[in-house]
Amino acid sequence: MYELFFRLVFRRMDPERAHHLAFRWIRLAVRVPVLRTFLAAALAPRHEELRTEAFGLRMHGPFGLAAGFDKNAVAIDGMSMLGFDHVEIGTVTGEPQPGNPRKRLFRLVADRALINRMGFNNDGSLAVAARLATREPVFRTVVGVNIGKTKAVPESEAVADYVKSAERLAPYADYLVVNVSSPNTPGLRDLQAVDHLRPLLTAVREAADRTVANRRVPLLVKIAPDLADEDVDAVADLAVELGLDGIIATNTTIAREGLGLRSSAALVKETGGLSGAPLKERSLEVLRRLYARVGDRITLVGVGGIETAEDAWQRILAGATLVQGYSAFIYEGPFWCRALHKGLAARLRTSPYATLADAVGADVRKPA
Repeated sequence: MYELFFRLVFRRMDPERAHHLAFRWIRLAVRVPVLRTFLAAALAPRHEELRTEAFGLRMHGPFGLAAGFDKNAVAIDGMSMLGFDHVEIGTVTGEPQPGNPRKRLFRLVADRALINRMGFNNDGSLAVAARLATREPVFRTVVGVNIGKTKAVPESEAVADYVKSAERLAPYADYLVVNVSSPNTPGLRDLQAVDHLRPLLTAVREAADRTVANRRVPLLVKIAPDLADEDVDAVADLAVELGLDGIIATNTTIAREGLGLRSSAALVKETGGLSGAPLKERSLEVLRRLYARVGDRITLVGVGGIETAEDAWQRILAGATLVQGYSAFIYEGPFWCRALHKGLAARLRTSPYATLADAVGADVRKPA
């Protein structure tokens, strides 16, 4: 039914307009108690065997919404209602910004992919912090907060910009993510170099600790799939050195090699980050490499090209404690989480592992 609706309605609309329309429906639905109860029961049945713990946080399962969908923390309960086990908001920048000029979001339907050059359009850390401070949760949901650099801020002031966001948002974050891997903010990916990344992560860690005295806010870094293997290793070693809680692998890619010949040449040439199915292989490679490097010392989050329960299962076997998705939600619709959870539970039951935690990294740990 959703496939038909997508083909007749959403596919004919501008992708960003369709996103805002769907967002509005989700936000409206969660405000109606009877409707949200019905939808949560239908779309988000819980599987006890999937219960997951990551960096000290307990979740209904391992599958969360990746950053980019709910930039301004306006639909956390709505996305939980649809079945996401955690919701990562953002990317939020120190100052509000409109993002890049439209048109900036493109569907590559035949390749089940998206290209975006949104440019961190968001309300800014002060407004988002105020929204989180006054939020009255309907569902118990782990909320991650993803922070990035304000475009107008020069690289020399980037650390201060991240620190400002961390100070404002850490009190309301179940975990905090430093995003240095979006391709749509000039110079941002340069911060992935260890010499730049070490002082940035150290400063954000100190800011979170200084602002939140009653608990330790888990800190993660999100990296790009386009890093060379030796740079992936360097980030992994730095994360261990600094005692980070996790690494998210991976963000969108500027590469286009994963695309088939089905999408139009004009679409393929659009600049921005590519997400969805074509990212699957490289994202999995990076995840495997990270787990081989850090093992169980750091929690890994697998994201990029996850569409099915099998995709999620493969990420877990490759070392991911948590998995996230976004692009496939556009194509699969509101029953996506339900199907993924059901399939993941079935795979666990027929596997040799008693729990999901036992399965994490199992393929990488196997002797050659």
